[in-house]
Amino acid sequence: MGELWSAYGGQVWRAMLAASAGRRDLADDVTQEAFARLIVYRETVHDPLAWLFRTAYRLLAAELRDERRRGGEAVDQTAVIAEEFSGELVSALAALDPKLRLCVFLRYYADLPVGEVARLTGMSVTATKVRLHRARRRLRATLVEKEVARV
Repeated sequence: MGELWSAYGGQVWRAMLAASAGRRDLADDVTQEAFARLIVYRETVHDPLAWLFRTAYRLLAAELRDERRRGGEAVDQTAVIAEEFSGELVSALAALDPKLRLCVFLRYYADLPVGEVARLTGMSVTATKVRLHRARRRLRATLVEKEVARV
């Protein structure tokens, strides 16, 4: 399990950090829980990296859903490794749905091909392309709107 953690732990954690809009606490929790569950199911898992991504993302989505039901905690959504991105981009990414944000992160930040993003997220290539298209369209609209408001 140590080898899997060394090989995939950082990748999964960074993806969950992006999908959670910079919530390090959530990224930590869901990544650790996904690896803990992998220990239980390791004999039946054929592709550990894809399994970890899907499991961690499902855990993250469930936690975000539960927070919204409870009324949500006021969390700074612009905490995503802000030193690496402009403030406008960070807030535009934070406004995206977590599914779209995860696809954007894997495709453009992790520089994975669309087919690999699809495999890791458990979606078809077509669904992945649609999500990426929607994310780019929303990011463009948000960033243009902020640029117009600034002028």
